[in-house]
Amino acid sequence: MQILKKSAVVLALSSTLLFTGCGYNTLQAKDEAVTASWSEVQNQYQRRADLVPNLVNVVKGYAKHEEQVLTEVTEARANVAGLKVDKEVLENPELFKRYQEAQSQMTSALSRLLAVTENYPDLKANEQFRDLQVQLEGTENRIAVARNRYISTVQDYNTYVRQFPQVMTAKVIGMDAKENFSAEASAQKAPNVSFD
Repeated sequence: MQILKKSAVVLALSSTLLFTGCGYNTLQAKDEAVTASWSEVQNQYQRRADLVPNLVNVVKGYAKHEEQVLTEVTEARANVAGLKVDKEVLENPELFKRYQEAQSQMTSALSRLLAVTENYPDLKANEQFRDLQVQLEGTENRIAVARNRYISTVQDYNTYVRQFPQVMTAKVIGMDAKENFSAEASAQKAPNVSFD
């Protein structure tokens, strides 16, 4: 009986040591960190999307014949707002890529909108427009910071999940490497600058 008790204690201690060394708890913590940093990216994208209607309305009053640009911005915002974003997006590379493309379209449409405003000195002088433009610029900076944090968090997670012995635990519980942000194709090509 005494031998059985000692064997049970030894088995319990060795099991505890084995499971603490497998990385399960750390995998869970790192997975949660990825989710939290993604939530911050989402938060900043939502802030940007919330600014767009106000910006479009201010520009509409000045740039009546720029309807195409205003429509593109509104459609880009609708595309972004229409995407369901949850943990599945982080786990599915195709959904993640579609989400990145929608955000890229939003960025591109906003850039065109701000370029159009250069043709309207009265609009550029409008206090409400200037305030919205400053808020939008600040939000774009926040998006960049949040994306960089997400990239770092995913890198940390992916490095950990691929190391031994965690890779064994990750395979058993179904945790794979996560998709990360990547530069869009247009970012790979230098812009054409002309002073004609």
